[in-house]
Amino acid sequence: DKSPPYSIIRAMPGNEKPKRKHLRRLERLRANVRTVMYFITVCTHDRKRILARDDMRDVLIKALRQKAEETGWLIGRYVIMPDHVHFFCAPVSPESSLSEFVGQWKGLCAKRAREIGLEHPLWQKEFFDHLLRSKESYKEKWEYVRHNPVRHGLCESPDDWPFTGEIDIL
Repeated sequence: DKSPPYSIIRAMPGNEKPKRKHLRRLERLRANVRTVMYFITVCTHDRKRILARDDMRDVLIKALRQKAEETGWLIGRYVIMPDHVHFFCAPVSPESSLSEFVGQWKGLCAKRAREIGLEHPLWQKEFFDHLLRSKESYKEKWEYVRHNPVRHGLCESPDDWPFTGEIDIL
């Protein structure tokens, strides 16, 4: 068979062989599909329990929105725990740097946290990232993460935790 590697098979009426039509714009279409998504965890310095409060939620989310836009990222769901933050993100383009985005976000959060009276340093030096491989993986990981506050005895239902949300639909 000499058909191209990416094609649509169109069935023909009767017993005729199906004709193959090559997708000429496949490369452009594939470039517009977000196939990479990360699960990120960032912990406070010395695991200080200082994040699960209204003023810090505002600092974290405003900084996420700002730095994601500036560095080319979309932010999905998030959970803010007392001593760490979980969020999902996806690059807008292949040139978007995860390290640059997370580093700039952490820096902006630290600056704004000092402005509201929190001491420095705010974060551990490193962060944890996990590449998700499918939408199913996103759903499964989200279900696990959203139950963190319940497992830590902070609320009875994940829907009761006020430090969770979604910025962009991934």
